[in-house]
Amino acid sequence: MTSTVPASAARTADGSALHAVLLDMDGTLVDTEGFWWDAEVDVFAGLGHRLDESWRDVVVGGPMSRSAGYLIQATGAEITLAELTVLLNERFEARIADHVPLMPGAERLLAELARNNVPTALVSASHRRVIDRIMLSLGPERFAFSVAGDEVARTKPHPDPYLTAATRLGAHPSRCAVIEDTATGVAAAEAAGCRVVAVPSVAAIAPAPGRTVVSSLEDVDLSFLRSLMAPLN
Repeated sequence: MTSTVPASAARTADGSALHAVLLDMDGTLVDTEGFWWDAEVDVFAGLGHRLDESWRDVVVGGPMSRSAGYLIQATGAEITLAELTVLLNERFEARIADHVPLMPGAERLLAELARNNVPTALVSASHRRVIDRIMLSLGPERFAFSVAGDEVARTKPHPDPYLTAATRLGAHPSRCAVIEDTATGVAAAEAAGCRVVAVPSVAAIAPAPGRTVVSSLEDVDLSFLRSLMAPLN
């Protein structure tokens, strides 16, 4: 995958219009980052290993291959990456079977974007099987499509997922507002050239040019997202 969006597939970057809103899932729209950690703790306990709480910041927000690989190396567990991936997905899905809690402000924001016909896509490092389950709670009709971590050659922190979403929406990355909760996701969005709203869920994220940090989605609405398109000083 190339690191730029073909001109034929994207709108011009001129002007200050908001072309699209791209949203992360775990920890951003749904309160599930803790579910993933609990699943990891449970799986490794079954393998005879105890996870160190400090590892949580290392694995949060990353692709399954990275987080699972890190935990195998850190614990010395005798399990393959493929086997662990299956166990973690199954354990996580069991935890969301009855209820998927939305983050404060998520329902209101998604409803506002849909009501105003703002092109919106879900961009996650989670696998397709997990995304499809959670989308039932979020409302799949609110998204033009979703991009899963196991459907791109390089997932977050690489820019590919966000470049893919922008291209499919015919949007220029610099006119896309991305909402993320982890440093890994922020890195992916910024590498793609998007404007970023960070809503930290586990570890702190510092403000930076092109990046705005808020404490909750309650602080985010369409007017706020449109204001991010103003030229940077």
